[in-house]
Amino acid sequence: MAEELHPNRRANFSSGALAGPANGLTKPPASLASKTGASKKLVIKNFKDRPKLEDRYTEETWLKLEEAVGAIQSSTSIKYNLEELYQAVENLCTYKVSPKLYRQLRQVCEDHVKAQIHQFREYLLLVRMERCWQDHCRQTIMIRSIFLFLDRTYVLQNSLLPSIWDTGLELFRTHIISDRAVQTRTVDGILEQIERERNGEAIDRSLLRNLLSMLSDLQVYKDSFEQKFLMDTNRLYAAEGQRLMQEREVPEYLHHVARRLEEENDRVITYLDQSTQKPLITTVEKQLLGEHLTAILQKGLDSLLDENRVTELALLYQLFSKVKGGLSVLLQHWKEYIKNFGGTIVGSPEKDKDMVQELLDFKDKIDHIIQTCFQKNESFLNAMKESFENFVNKRPNKPAELIAKYVDSKLRAGNKEATDEELERILDKIMIIFRFIHGKDVFEAFYKKDLAKRLLVGKSASVDAEKSMLSKLKHECGAAFTSKLEGMFKDMELSKDVMIQFKQNQSDPGNIELTVNILTMGYWPSYTPMEVHLPSEIYLQPFHNVINMYKTVVALCR
Repeated sequence: MAEELHPNRRANFSSGALAGPANGLTKPPASLASKTGASKKLVIKNFKDRPKLEDRYTEETWLKLEEAVGAIQSSTSIKYNLEELYQAVENLCTYKVSPKLYRQLRQVCEDHVKAQIHQFREYLLLVRMERCWQDHCRQTIMIRSIFLFLDRTYVLQNSLLPSIWDTGLELFRTHIISDRAVQTRTVDGILEQIERERNGEAIDRSLLRNLLSMLSDLQVYKDSFEQKFLMDTNRLYAAEGQRLMQEREVPEYLHHVARRLEEENDRVITYLDQSTQKPLITTVEKQLLGEHLTAILQKGLDSLLDENRVTELALLYQLFSKVKGGLSVLLQHWKEYIKNFGGTIVGSPEKDKDMVQELLDFKDKIDHIIQTCFQKNESFLNAMKESFENFVNKRPNKPAELIAKYVDSKLRAGNKEATDEELERILDKIMIIFRFIHGKDVFEAFYKKDLAKRLLVGKSASVDAEKSMLSKLKHECGAAFTSKLEGMFKDMELSKDVMIQFKQNQSDPGNIELTVNILTMGYWPSYTPMEVHLPSEIYLQPFHNVINMYKTVVALCR
């Protein structure tokens, strides 16, 4: 019997022409080996003729294997050792019984799977379906472990034959899940569980994960489940979007949409197939956002911006960026808001006193929103600049005049509102607003007049701040724009030097304090001639002293 179970393992050993025992092993006499002092090389040869397999062996072996498969399918103990069964399969395959063995195994598995369908015909419990599937997978794995030699030789060499595992999937798909009634009840049961979860009920997520994994493994997931699931999802959120838009304010609605999207993503992670994620999220976004983009913005964007609700604005931008065309709609409403809000600041004469400060505050607010909520989107930044330029110039010349007056108030002596660093930041912000105005020549006229007053009367808060502002204007508008303003500073420096020399050269200063500024006519604003009233002390002073002082100054200027 040992020869039958292991027909290929008998060997014939020979050495030269020596004859030996029947077991095929020969060796030289001990006396000869000792004389030569060398070991002999053993040569293993195959059988010249393969021993024949008894007819009854194939049938008996198959009965053992069939009995073992039946025990696995009925979840009872197997009489035989698994190694013995594996060896039996190998022996049958070695003797070219593989085709018959494969057919017999498939038939046994198919008969067993067909017998399972009756429990799902009339009444279907998802738990029962899951248990049946799990048992089927476990049984297929154990059966394959016994018939592994068959799977790795005969099946692998025949590309048209499915593996034992694939055969198990095919049989389950053909005889159970492809049954129209069974499939419908299974999918409807899964959809019912998902709907209950969406309504806030607790469900067995692991059950759904196993069942949907079953549909995916059986390659019926998309056709049998996903299409119905997406249709139900579309119908659910279409109705929900309409209802919530009427019942809730925009901030609450946005948070609800974000929560729904998070829930659906969690479903994909927990039990849905990954391939469902994109169409699922697209469906939810379309029904809760895409169909209501304009309505959301008309209903709540202005209030979100007015109240500076940065959290909701960031959420709004994030959600709209997910929907096709969402950012374009948001951008248009963003531009309209800036134009309308800024227009009320500039277009109201009663607000002229605080116009520039309100513009600066509004600009800071808009910049913060772009930075924090709109992810520094270049399109929103450009739209802001375009909108500012639009509304600032709707009232010609007035913003330019008020900006010049505002700068004067900040640079005038006695202004204790800000430190040098803060004043520099204020001037930078003013220059941003200045860029938007078209009437820069109007600004120059008012700025020159106020600058002349600050310089001549000595009321400038800081020479450094004055020159810093001048440098900013030069950088923005060019050297031609600031050439006269720079000339005014040169005149003041020259006048200061002349007065120092005058006092140094004065032999008898007396009690008269004389200050003379030498001004270049083209640099300074023109003033209306006016009558000068000299102080009475000038008449008490000897006249020739005044004449001498005047001559000295003139001489120094030359």
